[in-house]
Parts: sequence; C-alpha cells; structure tokens
Amino acid sequence: MSGGGQASHRSARGPGRGVGPAGVLVALLGGVVISACGSTAGGRITAARAARPARWTEVARVQRPLDLAGPLRDGSLVLAANARLSLLAPAGGVAPLGSGPGRYRSPGGEEPYIAVSPGGCYGSATVYALRLTAGRGVVAISAGGSVRRFAGLRVAGLLDGITFDRTGGFAHRMLVTSNAGSRTAVEAIDCHGGVRTLTRRAPRVEGGIAVAPRTFGRFAGDLIAPSENAGRVYAITPQGESRLVAISHLPHGGDIGVESEGFVPRDPRAAAFLADRRTPGNRHPGDDMVLRILAGDLRRAGVRPGDLLVSTEGGALTDAISCSATGCRTRLVALGPAIAHGEGHIAFARPG
Repeated sequence: MSGGGQASHRSARGPGRGVGPAGVLVALLGGVVISACGSTAGGRITAARAARPARWTEVARVQRPLDLAGPLRDGSLVLAANARLSLLAPAGGVAPLGSGPGRYRSPGGEEPYIAVSPGGCYGSATVYALRLTAGRGVVAISAGGSVRRFAGLRVAGLLDGITFDRTGGFAHRMLVTSNAGSRTAVEAIDCHGGVRTLTRRAPRVEGGIAVAPRTFGRFAGDLIAPSENAGRVYAITPQGESRLVAISHLPHGGDIGVESEGFVPRDPRAAAFLADRRTPGNRHPGDDMVLRILAGDLRRAGVRPGDLLVSTEGGALTDAISCSATGCRTRLVALGPAIAHGEGHIAFARPG
C-alpha cells in the first residue's frame, strides 16, 4: 500500500530504456539494508539470483497507474489509472474504456483494484472493481463503460484484493480480501452477488492476489496472496486454512515488500506488465508508468509457464516461485528501477 507526502522524485530515464540503477545493483551485491518512509521493517536481499535477471522497462507513461487486468479477447489489458479505466495495448497505446457521463470513475479510496471476468454468468469482458467508499463492495463495468453495483460487503477493514478462481477449487467464484489489523478476511462472491465468508483469520495480505493453476504443486487451486510486511507469500485453501508458500528473501515492510503477483501463462510470447505509480514523499516515489518484461527476457532469467511472479512495492524486485508436490523454489529473476512503486497485479499479454 502506498504512503503519502509532499516531496517528489521523478526518474530521468527516457522511454524504453532498460532499468537497473546502481542503487539496485549495490543492494544485490552488497546486501544493503533497504527501508522506506512509514515502514516498520527493512531487510537484505538474500534471495537466490538468476544468472541473467531480467529488467523492467517502460512501455507507457500514464498518470497514477494502479492496477492491470486481462488480457481481453483483442489482446489488450485493462488499466486502472487516475480513478478511471483504460485499455492498454501490449505495445503501449492507451485508450479510454467507455465514454460519456456514465463512464466509470472511482468514488474514492486509495487502492480500488480490478479483475476481468472469466466469462460465463459473470459476463463477457466485464471488469470488476473494488468500491472502497460510498457503499463498500464491488462494482461491475461493462465493455461499453456502464457501471452497476454488483455486491455489497460489510466485512471490517480495507478491501485490498480481488481475483477470479479459474481453477475450480473455489467453485469458480470471485474472491475478495479485506485486512484489519494483523488478519485478513476472504469473501467468495458468486455471479449473482451472493457473498460467503471463507475465513476472517488469514495472515495479513494485500495486493495482486491470484488463484494458483493446477501445475502449482501442493498449493494448486489455492488463493495465493503476498504479505508486504512479512515478506512472505501465503496460500489460503477453499476451506479457509492458511499455509506458507515461500519467503521472498527480499526487503520487506510497509510500502516495501512483496505486493504484486501473477502466474506466468502458457503463451510463450506473453510479456509481463506492472503498474509503477508516482507516490510523492515515499522512499520509492514511482515513475507514473507501466513497466514491461518481454517473454524472451523472462525465459533467459529462467522463468517458466506456471511460475508465480511476485514483485516488491518498493523497487519492483521480482521473484519467481515454482512449486511441486514436495516443495517450492524461489529465485530473484528481475530488477526494477530503485524508485519504482509497484501496485496491483502483474498481468500478461502478447505484444502485437
């Protein structure tokens, strides 16, 4: 989650240039302790490192990007930025989603994350967004941009995670997380807006939650969620039980640790995308851009289909986690700009 403040710091990098400033490399080579404004912890980068780590590079410059979801059938991603929704072409072009007075606008709140419908009774190409104020819950946005209330949520705490179960363990329902104190509640929502609480006692997690595919070892079909404060990744079962998947071995704490995640698809040409939001006054103040890693660079870093990519909010340091029936392997596979402020999900789409 993002901090606030008045100071600002913008990157001097030009469009499309690689990122990986000296600050990141020193941290990798020297074990530098990293901290951030408002954080309660820091940490050293002790994760095993890929021989050829990839680098996040700029693909689009936008105002206050927050989250990415998709892809849609035409290959574009849905981008939540500056309280609006847009369509992001994998090559970097941005166009509004919908138009007119009924077009979606977030009513407020710091992090209204999004998810794209898997189809079926949830609708075709429908986008679902968390509503943090003025009637907390979830709203549905059609392909034309019209908005309707989908489900109300009375659970305590901050709504801070949304995804769909595409594996089946949660009966293909929408999953929403809400954290309060040191605990997280998980709500399952069917396509008619019916809500069922799965647990209120999961560890504190937030950000780009995702359901694991069947290839993810003993955690297949579980809800996988990162904890930026603890630097850990947890699995929550359909029965509401919580299990530790992996320790990131990356810096952790408020506004620092792992928050964004996504499972690498089977498409061998799919690139990874991440929102890097400008957050003045933060140790990692962001760039107001969407970052990308091309598929070939992911492969050269040792990333394979079915791996979980998980990135830190501070600096976009990225682990790949692969799991089998006997255990999980974690390795650092990508570097971000030191000032990056990653948010939301890691999404995947094939460049044209």
